Amino acid sequence: MVRQSLPDLSTLAEPGARLAVRVTPGARDEGVEPGVPLRIRVTAPPADGRATEAARRLLARALGVAPSRLTLLRGAASRDKLFQLDP
Repeated sequence: MVRQSLPDLSTLAEPGARLAVRVTPGARDEGVEPGVPLRIRVTAPPADGRATEAARRLLARALGVAPSRLTLLRGAASRDKLFQLDP
C-alpha cells in the first residue's frame, strides 16, 4: 500500500455536515481527492463492508475527526455514499 498525504478537509468538519463521496475499492493506493463528490480510493475489497469502513477511516483522517463521528446515511452497497459528521 502506498501512503499518500491526504488533503486537509478540516474546513468541511462542521457538526451535522453531510459529505457525498464516491469510493473506488480495490485501488492500487489510497487517497482522497477534493471535489463534489469527494473521491476516495481504498485498497480494501468491496466485500463485507470492508471498503466502506476503509473509506470512513480515510475520510475521518482527512477531516481530522474520529472515525466514530462519521455515520453512513446512504450507500452501504454502492460506490456512491453519503456520510454525516456527528457532533
